[in-house]
Amino acid sequence: MFALVVMAAGIGRRFGGDKQLVEVGPDGETFLDYAISAAAGAGASKVVLVVRSEIEPVLRTHVDARHGDLQRAGIEFAYVRQDEHGAPRSKPWGTAHAVLVAAAEVDGPFVVCNADDYYGPEAMSALAASATGLDDDEACLCGYGLARTLSATGSVSRGVCRLSGDRLTGIVEHHGVARQADGAITSSEPAAALSDDTIVSMNLWAFPRAAFDWIGESFERFLADHGGEADAECLLPTVVADRMAQRALSVRMVSTTEAWIGVTNPDDLEAARAALAGHPAAGGHP
Repeated sequence: MFALVVMAAGIGRRFGGDKQLVEVGPDGETFLDYAISAAAGAGASKVVLVVRSEIEPVLRTHVDARHGDLQRAGIEFAYVRQDEHGAPRSKPWGTAHAVLVAAAEVDGPFVVCNADDYYGPEAMSALAASATGLDDDEACLCGYGLARTLSATGSVSRGVCRLSGDRLTGIVEHHGVARQADGAITSSEPAAALSDDTIVSMNLWAFPRAAFDWIGESFERFLADHGGEADAECLLPTVVADRMAQRALSVRMVSTTEAWIGVTNPDDLEAARAALAGHPAAGGHP
């Protein structure tokens, strides 16, 4: 058994609004609905949604209407307001902080995902299977082939994974990643040529309960160093990388052949709907 922690407090600046409740599936499903359904199918006992105060009411209404069957089956749903943890700020404190504020609602291993990405049931099941066997000094990351994560309408940022066998040795953030007219995939920062099968992180992680301790320590250090910077964010991959550099964390990589689907840019929406047209979310009925 595990908990699903969904980071649903983002403000969607590049998209131009909240992506958490944009309908993308054939029956009006949101990306959030797909994540919840996949987690339930993989054995989740609880779903913790990390939200902003202003969108919590509409998210609650949506989840109650869409996932009544799961609630009646005994899956618990909880909401945590990220903006009520820490000093007030115009933007969230980052993904590491989003995970940290869920600590009071999680009492065992947990899977972390974004509310605005489609990960696929195969990926969720593979990660969930690993989550329940993690030691306190382990984590697990689900990796995707880069070619399956690109936008057809613009460039994206991707965390390129460095591996040794099935273990993660590092993540390098690449910005301006796009397929060129000649078919090559390149990034602008750092300038690099990338292969189609380069493994990248889409922020689908599994952690033991003990991870909250070191994530909290990292966030305190972040506040001491960057708490006065309006746009600084404490990011989960950075916190994981720092822990790995201390040789205090080993990250197992689980790869998937699923195609990631998301809406980084507004023009991605119709492509996402087309890709999900034949994929209604399982279960989750009023």
